[in-house]
Amino acid sequence: MKYLIAILFLLLSIAGCTTTDEIIIDRKGVNMARYEQDLAECRGYASEVKTGEKGARGAVSGAVVGGAVGAVLDGAEGAGRGAGVGAVTGGAKGVSQGEREEVQVVKRCLRGRGYRVLN
Repeated sequence: MKYLIAILFLLLSIAGCTTTDEIIIDRKGVNMARYEQDLAECRGYASEVKTGEKGARGAVSGAVVGGAVGAVLDGAEGAGRGAGVGAVTGGAKGVSQGEREEVQVVKRCLRGRGYRVLN
């Protein structure tokens, strides 16, 4: 159980890292000062995506499924290993999904403000 808690803490800390810095816009005719302000506001909206919660839910559901599969294949010992693997895999998947949603929110927000998002 202490490993699961450590894994969840790691996933929640990773959740703070987003890839919204990789957004590329067509800069022709763009007031960059205004763009930076709009980008900051759009990132604020993206912060409302509950990436950490998605990671935690993924870890819990992964642990349940992994534990069940491990128990079927290798008894009680396999259940523990399966739960650990499932927690890491499910948590990583949940965090990844949350980060993708954050980037989508920023891109939609920028498009809504008239910017041409190229990626």
